[in-house]
Amino acid sequence: MSVEQNFHRMTDKAHMPTEEEIVSFIGERAKKVWLELRQFIEDNYDVVSETVFYGAKYGWTVRYRKSGKTLCSLFPETGGFTVLIVLGKKESEKALSMRDELSSKIYEFLGDTKQLHDGRWLWIRLLTTSDTVDIKKLLQIKKKSKKA
Repeated sequence: MSVEQNFHRMTDKAHMPTEEEIVSFIGERAKKVWLELRQFIEDNYDVVSETVFYGAKYGWTVRYRKSGKTLCSLFPETGGFTVLIVLGKKESEKALSMRDELSSKIYEFLGDTKQLHDGRWLWIRLLTTSDTVDIKKLLQIKKKSKKA
């Protein structure tokens, strides 16, 4: 569940991938999860999606942001993708208070991730739709949805 794991990412800086190329790259197993999470973000948040190159190590990402503030970034990888959510100190405290609402996997990961001066950087690899439940809860902590 950490960024240190070696997943193959889309690292050709000269070629910005299309949505179709990304979906093909992450594979059938992760396709439904990718599409579900993107739809959730687009339905619930007033943010702009942008495909940006994050560097040679991380490759291309689909980043959601508004007014310079990033909600989350999705990093396509072979067989899945990783979501990066950065929680500030107060957001982290709120997430850690949700022991009964988050899966034990995500709760433990949250507790094991160091709080830095600029936030708690959660790199969460998604493979199944059940994983998206926790991601949606973390996004709600970071920013209230327009439907809330």
